[in-house]
Amino acid sequence: MRKLTPNLIVDRIEDCLPFYVDRLGFTKTVEVSDGDRLGFVILNLGPIELMLQSRASVQGDVAAIADGPYRSVLYCEVADLAPLRSALSMTPHVVPERTTSYGAKEIIVTDPAGNIVFFGQH
Repeated sequence: MRKLTPNLIVDRIEDCLPFYVDRLGFTKTVEVSDGDRLGFVILNLGPIELMLQSRASVQGDVAAIADGPYRSVLYCEVADLAPLRSALSMTPHVVPERTTSYGAKEIIVTDPAGNIVFFGQH
C-alpha cells in the first residue's frame, strides 16, 4: 500500500466545500461534475488528501453502495488547536472541547454531511 485517502459520501458536495475549503483551508485539486452539480472532488491540505463524492455520483458508479447510511469519523492530529477554534466556532460541536485521559486536547465537530471530525493536539 502506498497511500490511504478517505472518500466521504455526501448528499451535496457544494454544502461541504465551505467547511473543508473556507474554514479548514483545503484546496480543491480535482473536480468532476455530475450534471449541474459536483459529483466528485479531491481536496488537499499539505500531505493530507480527502475525497468527497455525491451519493448521486456513487449511484451511477457503484450502485451497490449508494444507499448505505454513511457517516464517517476522521481524526486529524494538529500542532495547535488555536487557529481551529475560531474557524469552527459556528460549526456544530459533538461535545465541548476536551482533554482526554492520555492528555490530548480535542475539538470534535460535525461537518455539513454529518461526518464527525476530531481535531487532536497532542
